[in-house]
Amino acid sequence: MQRLIDLHTHTHHSDGVLSPSELVARAAARQVAVLALTDHDTMAGCDAAAADCRAAGIRFVPGAELTAGWRGQEIHVVGLALQAGETTLRTYLDDVLSRRRRRIAAIGEKLRTERTLDGFDPSAAVLAGSAMPTRMHIARELVCAGHAATTQAAFDRYLARRTPGYVPQEWPTVESAVAAINAAGGLAVLAHPHRYKLSNGALRELCDHFSAVGGAGMEVSIAGQSPNDLSRLARLARLTGLAGSVGSDFHEPGMPWRPVGRSDKLPDGVEPLLDRLPPP
Repeated sequence: MQRLIDLHTHTHHSDGVLSPSELVARAAARQVAVLALTDHDTMAGCDAAAADCRAAGIRFVPGAELTAGWRGQEIHVVGLALQAGETTLRTYLDDVLSRRRRRIAAIGEKLRTERTLDGFDPSAAVLAGSAMPTRMHIARELVCAGHAATTQAAFDRYLARRTPGYVPQEWPTVESAVAAINAAGGLAVLAHPHRYKLSNGALRELCDHFSAVGGAGMEVSIAGQSPNDLSRLARLARLTGLAGSVGSDFHEPGMPWRPVGRSDKLPDGVEPLLDRLPPP
């Protein structure tokens, strides 16, 4: 039986919905052997997840998914095996939190003037209720208030580019994200490369750049991708010398195509990032 490894998951400490304990319970039920918690721009849930993993006999990897920018596009960088209190990483995370809070407030101001929302402003509830506010939280508030049927519909109508609530954001550079992860003793992994709206040539440039500035790996096998994506990312990993990571990008049970531990086996010729992680 294939050993399940999941190096990309989220809890309610960012834009997931489960607690760390609930996440670990699902991982144990799925017989996951190695689990990383990689909430967006925070490690707040890692201590609790580590304790529950020890009790369940699961190898735990502390991490975070850092938000960065490259050529005007938002890029995510997963940091694995991080030391939570390291100064450079802490400074990075504090900066991103400040940027997130300003963006959420600006989105609220724009939505408040949107005619179809009748003055509804979800930002106050999001800022008060989430330690790491994201646009997903705004989307959920819109759904709860009956202004959208699903979170995807909320994004499509109110939060995506060229919609009433869209607010652009300038994030720290990919180089600074990788540097913060490396300073914290971790491995930097380019998250879900197939989802970025980049040409094949531009994606190759991003992967080359990521490797050149100290990145260790890229996600090759991630839940929800097509076989063609898997083959394309495996080829990029081989060409750029980046190790291959696997994960579900789990956020909530309501996304059955992303269960904890869901990923495909790495294709031949791709070095497993797991082999580069420090021993448990």
